[in-house]
Formats: sequence, C-alpha cells, structure tokens
Amino acid sequence: MPLVTIEERLTEVEKKLASLLGQTVREPEHKIMPWWESISGTFANSPDYDEAMRLGKAYRESLRHVEQEESPPGK
Repeated sequence: MPLVTIEERLTEVEKKLASLLGQTVREPEHKIMPWWESISGTFANSPDYDEAMRLGKAYRESLRHVEQEESPPGK
C-alpha cells in the first residue's frame, strides 16, 4: 500500500476544491411555475365550484351562529 504524504493529499484536495469553486449554479432552462399559478382559472365558470363555495360559506356562518348562542351573556 503506497504511502501518500500530507502534501500530496493537500494538493488533491486543493484541485478538487478549485474544481468545485469553478462550477457555477445554472439557471433552469425554463422557469418553474408555482403550483397555484398552474391551477389558476381551473374552476372558472364552474357551477359546481360556485355551489361548493356557497355551501362552505353557509357552513361557516352556521358555526358563527352556534358560537354566538353558546357565548355567555354580556359578550
């Protein structure tokens, strides 16, 4: 097994470091679109979506009425 001197090992490490430092971070060839932009408009003019939003709003308002009934007087 050949013995490697510290100087030889250091030279190899310096070469590898120089190689790594020489590499640049490349920009992707195409811009990556955020997921919310890719689905924007998916439910445009959808009666099912409108119905889901209406039902969700009605549900949240029903919870608000229950909370008001359960709160102690004077609040």
